[in-house]
Amino acid sequence: MNLTRFPRVNLTLSATPLEFLPNLTKHLGGPNLYIKRDDHTGLALGGNKTRKLEFLIGDALAKKATHILTQGATQSNHVRQTIAAANKFGLKSTVLLEERVSGAHADYYGNGNVLLDQIFGTSIETRPSGLDMNKELESVGERLRAAGETPYLIPGGGSNPIGALGYVVSAQELVAQANEQQLIIDRVVHATGSTGTQAGFVVGIEGTNSRIPVLGISVRMPKEKQEENVRKLARQTWELLGIRGEFPDAAVEVNSDYVGGGYGVPTEGMVEAVKLLARHEGILLDPVYTGKAFAGLVDLIRKGYFRKGENIVFLHTGGAVGLFAYRSILAPQAAF
Repeated sequence: MNLTRFPRVNLTLSATPLEFLPNLTKHLGGPNLYIKRDDHTGLALGGNKTRKLEFLIGDALAKKATHILTQGATQSNHVRQTIAAANKFGLKSTVLLEERVSGAHADYYGNGNVLLDQIFGTSIETRPSGLDMNKELESVGERLRAAGETPYLIPGGGSNPIGALGYVVSAQELVAQANEQQLIIDRVVHATGSTGTQAGFVVGIEGTNSRIPVLGISVRMPKEKQEENVRKLARQTWELLGIRGEFPDAAVEVNSDYVGGGYGVPTEGMVEAVKLLARHEGILLDPVYTGKAFAGLVDLIRKGYFRKGENIVFLHTGGAVGLFAYRSILAPQAAF
């Protein structure tokens, strides 16, 4: 796979660490647990979107864009990192925040990612839940063009074939680290939402014939729909890279048992998972993506889904900033 032919900027502090989790491995008494620290990518407190933005911003600059336009939920990690990336390269930005979670605590609308969005500085517009956010992006894009701008539209999560290239790189990086550590990886587990991370990662694994199974734990969609969406983007990314043959659809596996009440709606498992990793390994998850995915991993370990002695890597996609928007759930009692 020749990635050098795609425009790219440097945003990621790589290679992000691959660490063993000895305390939690012992505590759960199941497989050997490792964590790939893509919460340490560096830009705007880190996260998986930084890898995607290397290619998206590279493409925007190659197309002489003057204005970056994207969308996400109110507490979007993608939006935070996109604004910061635009700032780094002197580009204006406008973001659309969808009110996807209803009835949330006041912190949800003014703290966490929203606070950082405002600090980084951008034009923020809000939209009610249920709209076609891609159409909303296109409408704002037309408005910006009429005002003399050259907008570059980035879909939610940076999840298109250009953005997915960032996780092709991540997969290659993980394989190289495993080879260096002489670690046989039996499974990679991660949160899957807008599909770009899973699609890119699976293409990176399958395109190099690395044969590592990847399990995405959904934070929003039912299993069948999420798998369909991931496969669609994976095929497009496979074609973009010009890999011979057809993308192997069977490589996409999703578990949707841990969504709970919906996207961004807390679950008891998420709360336990956040505290479990923090108190055993000193690592913070987030309440929307990695918290639910890690809750799924913990539950599957307890159910015997993984064998003792297997090596499982959890891909940490970041988002701990979102914890500050969920204080009423995670720590409802004030310390003083």
